Amino acid sequence: MIRGKTASNKGFTLIEVMIVVAIIGILAAVAYPSYQDHVRKSRRAEAQSALMGLAAAMERHFTATNSYTGAGAGGSDTGAPGIYYDKVPKDGGTAYYNLTIDSASASAFVVKATPVNGQVGDGFLDLNNQGIRRWDRDNSGSIGTGEDKWTN
Repeated sequence: MIRGKTASNKGFTLIEVMIVVAIIGILAAVAYPSYQDHVRKSRRAEAQSALMGLAAAMERHFTATNSYTGAGAGGSDTGAPGIYYDKVPKDGGTAYYNLTIDSASASAFVVKATPVNGQVGDGFLDLNNQGIRRWDRDNSGSIGTGEDKWTN
């Protein structure tokens, strides 16, 4: 051993580690709600796309039968669609929206996406044969003032 030289300590002190853990905790507390909001919005966008697809299927059904009636499962006028998939996402996994035909007549229809599972509380979306898009943004169960579009 050489005189006058001491061995240096390597590593972190407990205080340094605690500060790093605290910083990570603060970042996670800020980032996680933002992430959840992003996931909710992306699922809603997928449901909007699925409603557009269901509306297009309703138009194809009208072209073939000259009526919007009978497009439901088993030939019914309302309920789960028989001409399109009934859950979002369509490729399996956990469903976040159920697609239904809310009403149908010879000349008009309304299709609806109702949130389920992790999306509950986001409010339903609907679309009619005139292309009017509505979103129950406040999750009241009905369309109120200012809820006549899909955007925030």
